[in-house]
Amino acid sequence: MMKKKNILNLIKYYTEKNDMQFRNEAIEIARYFDKNGDHQLSEYIMSLLSNANTFVPQGEYFENTFFKEVEVNSEPLPLPKEITDDIKGIINAVNHDVGINKFLFEGLPGTGKTETVKQVARLLNRKLYMIEFSELIDSKMGQTAKNIVSVFSEINKLPHPSKILILFDEIDVIALDRVNSNDLREMGRVTSTILKELDQLNDQVVLIATTNLFKNFDKALVRRFDSIINFNRYSKEDLIDISEIMLNGLLKKFKYAGKNMKLFRKIMKNMDNIPNPGELKNIIKVSLAFSDPSNEFDYLKRLLKFIDFEHKEPSLLELKELGFTLREIELLTGISKSQVARELREV
Repeated sequence: MMKKKNILNLIKYYTEKNDMQFRNEAIEIARYFDKNGDHQLSEYIMSLLSNANTFVPQGEYFENTFFKEVEVNSEPLPLPKEITDDIKGIINAVNHDVGINKFLFEGLPGTGKTETVKQVARLLNRKLYMIEFSELIDSKMGQTAKNIVSVFSEINKLPHPSKILILFDEIDVIALDRVNSNDLREMGRVTSTILKELDQLNDQVVLIATTNLFKNFDKALVRRFDSIINFNRYSKEDLIDISEIMLNGLLKKFKYAGKNMKLFRKIMKNMDNIPNPGELKNIIKVSLAFSDPSNEFDYLKRLLKFIDFEHKEPSLLELKELGFTLREIELLTGISKSQVARELREV
């Protein structure tokens, strides 16, 4: 419900020349009218906002309905050499300042696409703003295309475009809707709008989109990106190396946990299907979090469960056949080496 406070806020933000908050308040009012059936007034307010050339404080960055600033962290992000080389290429291309500024990261969930975007922003020393494409989709006829135009209009009016990186997260929602939509004309209009807006994007702004559904993409949309980086390039050895880096980082938070990288790598190597980095990190973290603090290697025993033993505790013989030594079997089972050796002789 719109209150007196909304009107007072508009006046306050106007007198303070706080353009960002003024626009956000006006958008909230437009939403109120739209929700209550006064669509014409709502659209009129939004059209005024999209056409307005209002005050933008120097050195201040924007944030509106569809934009969210993302914190850029400095945590190491292990990637296969092939992907790392491509990321270095992106950094070089942007620094050459020759208008190569639109990139598409494609790959399965958990392959590090979004986290890599954060690293690119850090390396380029740019602010990172994320747009979740699913939030642009509107069931009302024509509104999705209007939202896309509004977003690109905001991007192209940035006061410091060379200091901004835009992330279009999960742009594949467009591909999904093209596959599933009953109104193909509407989705065709949306795709055409994106193509047009990408063509008109300020080349000082770096834009990276991510997708899990590259194979469903419109070929014309693919051509709008200067480079497509494939994140489905993890070998088993890559994942083992990455898991070791992840464990080293996590062990700093679990002071009681012991370190035995040889045994850890052997467990990883015996996994039939090592998951992608996103899921892999969670598995290692949960194994550490659930581990018994009185047993420094309990987390390794928990990790062992991810080797396919048909959902049962592995036998001593199974562990031996996988290449684990008597000492390693002792650490994983809590059974002394001498007893392990004795029981194995009896098998």
